[in-house]
Amino acid sequence: MTNTAKKWYEKAGNCGDVVCSTRVRLARNIKQFPFPSRATAKQREAVEQQVRDALLSGNSILSKEFRFLPLENASEEEAVSLVERHILSPEFISSRKGKAALISEDESISIMINEEDHLRIQVLREGLSLQEAAETADRIDTLLSESLDFAYDAEFGYLTQCPTNLGTGMRASVMLHLPALTESGAMPRISSNLSKLGLTMRGTYGEGSKIVGGLYQLSNQITLGLSEKEAIENLQSITVQLMEEERKARAQMSEDIAWQDKIDRAAGICKTARVLSSSEFMDLLSYIRFGISTGVLQGISTEELNTLMINTQPATLMAKAGKQLDQNERDVLRAQMVREFCKKIKE
Repeated sequence: MTNTAKKWYEKAGNCGDVVCSTRVRLARNIKQFPFPSRATAKQREAVEQQVRDALLSGNSILSKEFRFLPLENASEEEAVSLVERHILSPEFISSRKGKAALISEDESISIMINEEDHLRIQVLREGLSLQEAAETADRIDTLLSESLDFAYDAEFGYLTQCPTNLGTGMRASVMLHLPALTESGAMPRISSNLSKLGLTMRGTYGEGSKIVGGLYQLSNQITLGLSEKEAIENLQSITVQLMEEERKARAQMSEDIAWQDKIDRAAGICKTARVLSSSEFMDLLSYIRFGISTGVLQGISTEELNTLMINTQPATLMAKAGKQLDQNERDVLRAQMVREFCKKIKE
């Protein structure tokens, strides 16, 4: 992709000190085809063609913004980089045969074809933007439904391969940076309470992934028996409460000289390091993000930190370099990028 349009992850949106991003995803299946796991290669190919035609041949202005990517044509680095940028799911690229994606110019919208379901419509936004993301997803859903006959049941709602997605077929989530609540030991209690409210807290890249750099993905668990509007409002309400708790904890910790020292040490390492692994940098970045949000550090913006975080991920580094790099070469290149960036930090 050669365009220079600003990507969604290069921005800092509403409540960006705590909420890194918002995602709304819709699962849909076309009535006349079996689910992808039961479909033949020919049927999956037909699904791909129908979805592509429905979007790219539409009269909507949205149809002009997408590129079509058959996953079999993507290099390993490009595919993994798309996961690092949260555009595609890890499961989607694990087996790429018979799969494709439609991706918008700013990478805020992606449609995964032949994932677990025939379509996964995904909308990403910077910061806390649940309502806007849901409205965009609904517009795309409506546009596609003009040409595609989605599998729907009057009692169960949209039919999906996994029963946990029945009903609205919608999963909404926010990516939260919660270093203070993590350090205080509050996260196990919070996660337990969230499950009682129909929400779940997962790792940075969703189900089964680890917590990296204090980043958590909070999403709705229930898709059957409540409307999309109710699910969005519930997630919004809980997110606001978590933001308030995190900000209070940060305010207390930022007055502690021990925490100020951790933040300054992180900035110092980033200014001088010659080798930086991805995991070490994510931990250091968490402290720097914390320092910027509390005023302990100055000179750089959350928007710039978001861009740096994405550009220093392993596969994205190689994709931008245009060549294979071993782990040591990546760690050296990452450190070089971080050193240059962190010259602007004022302590």
